[in-house]
Parts: sequence; structure tokens; C-alpha cells
Amino acid sequence: MKEFSRSETMEWHVTGLDCASCAARIRTALERLPGTGGIEIALMDERLRLHLAPDLTPPARIEEAVRALGFGIARTGPAPQAAPRRALGPRGRLVLVSGAVLAAGWVFALAAPGPLVPWVFALACLIALLPVARRAVAALRAGLPFTIEMLMTLAATGALVIGETAEAAVVVFLFAVGELLEGIAANRARDGIRALARLTPATALLEHGDHVHEVGADSLRPGQILRLRPGDRLAVDGEIVEGVSGLDESAVTGESLPVTRGPGAVVIAGSINTEALLRIRVTRAAADSTLARIARMIAEAEAARAPTERFIDRFARWYMPAIVAAAVLVAIVPPLAMGGVWGEWVYRALALLLIGCPCALVISVPAAIAAALSSGARRGLLLKGGAVVEALAGVTHVALDKTGTLTPGRAQITDLRPAPGVEADSLLALAAAAETGSSHPLARAIRAEASARGLALPAARDARVRPGAGVEARIGGALIRLGQPTHSAAAGTLEEEGKTVVELTRAGQSLGLIALRDEPRPEAAEALRQIAALGLRPVMLTGDNPRAAGAIAAGLGIAARAGLKPADKLAEIRALAGAGGVVMLGDGINDAPALKAASVGVAMGGGTDVALETADAAILRDRLTDLPAMIRLSRAAMRNIRQNVAIALGLKAVFLVTSVTGLTGLWMAVLADTGATVLVTANAMRLLAMDPRRKA
Repeated sequence: MKEFSRSETMEWHVTGLDCASCAARIRTALERLPGTGGIEIALMDERLRLHLAPDLTPPARIEEAVRALGFGIARTGPAPQAAPRRALGPRGRLVLVSGAVLAAGWVFALAAPGPLVPWVFALACLIALLPVARRAVAALRAGLPFTIEMLMTLAATGALVIGETAEAAVVVFLFAVGELLEGIAANRARDGIRALARLTPATALLEHGDHVHEVGADSLRPGQILRLRPGDRLAVDGEIVEGVSGLDESAVTGESLPVTRGPGAVVIAGSINTEALLRIRVTRAAADSTLARIARMIAEAEAARAPTERFIDRFARWYMPAIVAAAVLVAIVPPLAMGGVWGEWVYRALALLLIGCPCALVISVPAAIAAALSSGARRGLLLKGGAVVEALAGVTHVALDKTGTLTPGRAQITDLRPAPGVEADSLLALAAAAETGSSHPLARAIRAEASARGLALPAARDARVRPGAGVEARIGGALIRLGQPTHSAAAGTLEEEGKTVVELTRAGQSLGLIALRDEPRPEAAEALRQIAALGLRPVMLTGDNPRAAGAIAAGLGIAARAGLKPADKLAEIRALAGAGGVVMLGDGINDAPALKAASVGVAMGGGTDVALETADAAILRDRLTDLPAMIRLSRAAMRNIRQNVAIALGLKAVFLVTSVTGLTGLWMAVLADTGATVLVTANAMRLLAMDPRRKA
């Protein structure tokens, strides 16, 4: 990026962006202006953002340059409501008019051939050509002589000059149809982004005193209490304060089955209440909800262009001048050097100009990337741009954090070892009663297990925490203590397995041992199997002690590096990144440095702020098997891109030869170019139907 003494980040809304070449044309024109840098153009969001030094180029000059290229532009403000789409826009009317005149020309040619027919075809050509020519001249004035519009204008004008009016009319009509289809495709892609915003309702039921009333969702503020009835969709992010119900969160996580949530649980905008009435405290305004931010991130992800896309753009910049030069040589060399007929070779040169249009090549990468991003987002896999997709497809190592990633980060009871004459449920109930006054994670795990088993807890008095030694309470008149175990073979065996062991005593007599451990997620083993099947080498990086880490790693069959300080973990990631690329999966909270250092950092966070903001990608369902799914999606996208480039270049190569040799003419050249664009777009759209969570 260029360096300026004083620059500001500015943003505009641009209309008329229908294809990647439109964005490339604007980017190239603005790069020529002094004081501009960091230019980002998002097709889906119709947004232009750049760093600008106003003392060198005022904002009005930016707007003037964009309008000169035939696009609308306005400074961004509050997000406007999408205008209702008209059934037929200016381009549609232009296609209808030029098509009608073209059809009239063919009717005259067949029914009453005569001197009027060429003029009818010329009129049809000019109707569709004039807007294209205006854009070509505007680009020329902006310093962009080699554009698709310029090639079309030269080819059509040349065809008119040499008397091929019918072919000129067909060529320009097909080009206009192609542009119309591009616009329709772009609007449908944008509809996919807008659909996310439409998943949040415009109103909500707000509590006010002892009654509720309906208010606009955009008026809601954090701290207010909403009521969510069964069947209603939540308008904002919030936290349940009362009620237990199933929630359909598929809009954000892609999870098809409802999940049960109760008091204290975080709920996300777009979720549908499936069972019972809930009272929910608003935690974020509607414009800042998880769903709204995901929609913005998908739209903005295009700015992080893949290296392949950047290469294609650079290639197109010299490819088009080369095609023009080759067409000039084809037009003049054979007549001058070999006595060829001027009209015949000029015609072939014009066909060469048309087949040389790089439309299909330019759109081959962004179409596949956009489809992959959209497909992933619909399934809870958030990838932040083409650069991330390409990098993820090329990694060779997978590094995984332990706590909160391979494991859920919550201790669970693994063993109950009651003393002779003591029942397991009695041991657990007494321990849970003694832990009544403690907020320690182990205490919560013991109470949760007792609750899950439906145990009735005895009354406990004088419950207190003994710092560094555990807890104690009086139950049934006896002193119950729960703390570190005495040295025993049973305790030693459990500790060797990486478990935390506590011993329950009554009046100094052991009642038994309780072992706890942060167990692997249920899907962890399957996720690692899928990762290995992709040819990747997984490794666990953790700051936990080697014994606990080793026990988890041995159970999962994964290499482990334990006892790592943050600097050690960072060094490990850098070493793996230098050995072929590494994707780091962490919980997005304490792994930020490692996530940033990895080739691709992926956060697990179920839609939390950190998961969405810090890493290159995020898994929104908190499911480990989504990591190999994300890698499969990225690899599929890169295969799709290679196929698209092969289709575009292959068709170009074939028709370049047939155009120069005279086997195909103007209309076949533009049809081949439009056909290649349709083929690569259709091929890219296959990614929308792909579910990467299904193993191939």
C-alpha cells in the first residue's frame, strides 16, 4: 500500500457492479489517482473502500472517476432498505428493443430482401452498441484503453465498416444478453446475502412493566427484556432469563436439529423458538447481532482476494493488449505480405478481438470463491475471503489446542470409587452437598453429575471452602470433607491417567474417590480420522501438564506437545507454518497469537465475538468435524477454480485458432466467449449445492 502523510479511510456505495471485470476497471482507474491506496471493492455488497489523502485527491474526484466509467456512486450512510426490483431494467429494455429490431431485420431479409435490410441490421447494432461505446470512451478517458467494451466497440464498428451488418447486430445483441445475464446473476448472489438479513424479524415483543407491546427491532437496546413465543424468530442476540425451550439455530450454525436452552444460555438472532415461552435479555442491538455481522463479513470477504485471482487480474492486463496487437497483425500482415484479401483478414481480426475478451477468465476465480464462501456460511463454516480459501486448501499440518477445542473445557466425572459398604450414588450425593458453597469448576462438575442422575442431596450446614485443601460441611451431624486424596494405589492409578482425583471423608474415614477429567469431545476421534484421511498431520499443542495432555492424546491417537507457554506455542506454530503450512484450531480466546501466526487460524466459538473477529475462519457449530469439512470445501473450491481456468483458456485456444483460420466468424466468437462465461459460472455454482460435512 502507498504511504501518505495524511490519509483517511473512506467508503462509498457503488451501483452497476455486475462482474469481476467491473470491479477491476474501477480499481485500475482509482489506482492511477494520487493519494489512493488499500482499494477494496466488494461486488456482493456493492461497496468501495479505500485509503485516501484528501489533499492530493479530494473525495469528489473519486466519485467523478467512478461515474465516468458508467457506475453510480454515493457516500455510505445508514444502511438503506433494498429498493424493490423492477421486472425490467434499462439493460432489459435495451435487449428487447435491439432484439426486436434484429428480428425485424431477419424478417425483411427472408421475406423482402433488398437495400433496406443492411440498414435495419445496422440500426439494431447501433441501439445496443451505443451504451457499450460510451463506457469504452469513458474508460479510455480514465486511462484504460484495453477494456472488454473497447474490444466489442472496435469489433462491431469494424464489422459495420466492412459491410457485415447482420453479424455486427448479432454480435452486439449477444453481448448485451450476456451483460443482462451477468446482472441477473449478480443480483441473485446479492439476494443470498440479503436473505441473511431477512432472517431477523422487523419487530419484537418488548416487556414494559406488567405488559408487552410490539416494537421495531432496530429500536431495541441492551438490557431490555423480550418475550419469545413458540414459533417466533428472535430479532437480536440475547440471554435467556426465564424458561427452557428448544431453539432452531440453523440460520447461523447450519445445525438442523433444535437445541435445548435454559436460563443463562446465550441465544442468537435468527433463532426460532420451537417449544415454550422464553424471556430474553437483549445483549446486542439488531445492527450488531451475530447474524448481521456474519452477513457483513461474507459480503466483505471478497476484498481478501486469493493470490490466484490477483494473478489472473495481472495476466488480463497484458493479455488484452496482446490480443489487440495480434488482431492488428492478422488484419494487415496477410494482405501486405501474402496478397490476402483485406476484407477477409479484417473480418478474421475482428473475430480474434471478440474471442480474446477475457470475461470467462476474469470471472473464473471470484465466482468459485463467492460460491464457496456462501456454501460454507450456510453450514456454519465462516471463511474470510479467497486468500483464506486458497491457503487452507494448501496446508499440510493441523495444530489443535486442547482445552476448549479437543475438549469442551469442562471437567466431567469419569470414575466413582466408593469405599466398601458405600454406594456410588451416596458418595456422589454427599460430595455434591458438601460442594454447595463452592464455585470451583470441579464443584460445578460434581453438582452437575448429581443433578443429571436425579439425586436428592442431604442438607448441609456450615459449608465452607478450605483454601488449598478443598471443602467441608456438616451433614447429619458429621464433618464431611472433600479434598486431596491420601496416597493410595487407586488414587495413583487414576492420576497416572491424567485425571484429577478428590477424596471424600466422614469424620476422618474415607468414603471413596471421585476422578474428573476434561474429556475429549464425542466427535474428536472421528474428526482426527477425517483429518488424517485428508493426508494432513495433526498435533495437539497445549499448556496443560504433560500427564493430562498425554492421557488425552493417547486416547485420541494424536501427537502432543504439552507444557507450552504462549511463546512456546507461537514458536511451534511458526515452525509448522514454515514446513508446508499449518491450520491452527483454537477456542479464539487464549489462542489469539497462535491463530494469527498460523497459515490459517480457525476459531471455535459458536458465534462469539472472538470467534468471528480474531481468526481467518470460524466454526460456528462448535463441532470438531467441521474443520475437515472446511478443508474439504476449500480444496473443492480450488479444484473448481482450476477447472474454470482450464475451461476459459481451453475454449479461447480452440476459437483463437478457428477465428484466425476462418473456420468460425464473429457471431460464433462472441457466442463462444459468452458460453465460456456461462460454463465457468455454472461450474462455480455447483459449490453451492456441495455439503462438505459429508465425507467423500
